[in-house]
Amino acid sequence: MRPLGLLGGTFDPVHYGHLRLAEEAREALDLDEVRWIPAGRPPHRQAPRVAASHRLEMVRQAVAGNPAFTVDDAETASGEPSYTVATLERLRAEQGARPLLLLMGADAFLGLAAWHRWRDLFALAHIGVATRPGVELSPADLPAELAAACAGRLDDAPDALKTAPAGRVVRFAMTPLAISASLLRARLAAGRSARYLLPDPVREYIDRQQLYRN
Repeated sequence: MRPLGLLGGTFDPVHYGHLRLAEEAREALDLDEVRWIPAGRPPHRQAPRVAASHRLEMVRQAVAGNPAFTVDDAETASGEPSYTVATLERLRAEQGARPLLLLMGADAFLGLAAWHRWRDLFALAHIGVATRPGVELSPADLPAELAAACAGRLDDAPDALKTAPAGRVVRFAMTPLAISASLLRARLAAGRSARYLLPDPVREYIDRQQLYRN
């Protein structure tokens, strides 16, 4: 059974860096689908700049042309704090023994030990870590607590994801794109162009709704 990729985040706003991560993970790891999960109320960071309903719609606009991308609105609809472990528990109950793959960038992975009930994540899903070309992200590069939790889990073979529902950590190289949501918010707040940094439907939605303006 091909894995179901899961990409969560605030997407404030969604941009080409998010889209390339999802597309390159789908291709490199032979994912059946990538499900986008916009956070409603992220508990460990400053509140998103715009409402969950806007961020959800921007993601829908961004992924509309890719049949391998779907959107899960459960976190934005719940009104509760958005904990990854709770979302994975819901999806595990929904998907049964299907392999689940939680996608994230290397920086997020290095901070995993600060997440709520982070050790439980390995029992619920595999983790796919996007790295820059030439960056191995070996155990020596990880904080001690995370390295211990990942002992015996690191694997770069996509087929390893199909042998169990959860538990592996697979690295894949991603094309580096120096785009960030904070950069986009700053440009938009200053009235500067965001063209070619995010999809046109998202940019047009931001303009219509007058989002991120000072």
